[in-house]
Amino acid sequence: MIGKVEAQSADQRFGDDGATGEIERREEKTASIFVEHGVTDRLTLQAKAGLTRGRDGSSRYEGRGPVELGLRYAVLKRPRTVAAIYLGAAEAGDGRNAGYAAPGQGELDLEARLLLGRSATTRWGEIFSDLQLARLRRSGLADETRMDATLGFRPARDWLVMAQTYAGEADARPRKSSWVKAELSLVRNFGAWSLQVGWRETITGREIARDRGAVLGIWRGF
Repeated sequence: MIGKVEAQSADQRFGDDGATGEIERREEKTASIFVEHGVTDRLTLQAKAGLTRGRDGSSRYEGRGPVELGLRYAVLKRPRTVAAIYLGAAEAGDGRNAGYAAPGQGELDLEARLLLGRSATTRWGEIFSDLQLARLRRSGLADETRMDATLGFRPARDWLVMAQTYAGEADARPRKSSWVKAELSLVRNFGAWSLQVGWRETITGREIARDRGAVLGIWRGF
């Protein structure tokens, strides 16, 4: 189980040529909880829900965030390699359901995702990588293709450093929105509990706000 609080804001946006320009300041705060439960050795149930609150130059919103539910199946399990597929659905929330869309826009998302994970032990510590490719069919919003990647390094038993990227492109016409977000975080373990502190920022894109802000997470293993 992972609980997160995220505070993102932007006073710039990337235009259709990738150049940045000034916008009226927008802010968004979210609190969410993510749960995964192993149904069998290969099948895992995932769920996510939360609350959101935000404002920009023309609107304010507050309420439930997207609710997600899905299943992940490991088609390959090796000591150092895992490959899996994920199928899920998400109901849109009351806030901004896409970074390029107006608050409240969107209805139901259907998602198919491929995942590949690798791990290794080096003389400096444990390392792992994770690559995910997803396709979303979105009702009320443009369909999207996403690619997420994670590189993790554990220099000691109770410490974890993670570098993550979240990239995507929407099939919007006539202008496509695209984004690449980078996140760097540090995780400290306290037995079954862990504390995560990080920073996320949109480093490039088109037709998207240049969001940035802090991420605070609490993990609990069972």
